[in-house]
Amino acid sequence: MKVKIVLNRQGVRDLLLSDDVLECVKDTAEKVRDKCGDGYGTSEHKGRNRVNVSIQPETTEAQRDNYKNNTLLKAVSSK
Repeated sequence: MKVKIVLNRQGVRDLLLSDDVLECVKDTAEKVRDKCGDGYGTSEHKGRNRVNVSIQPETTEAQRDNYKNNTLLKAVSSK
């Protein structure tokens, strides 16, 4: 027996844009940000198809730290 699954594209888009998914993504981003130390921040925005949260250095010291030590990359990969 062959099963064919057809996704409801609008339903998937609605799910990826939902507040519940945003909270989940924000929680994960905040955990990564906390691993980076002081001077890093997060920002959230809704795209056309999904929510996004980014982490970036907000101070000059954090920018230098990330440049020299790849702090963000290490924090993400050490989940």
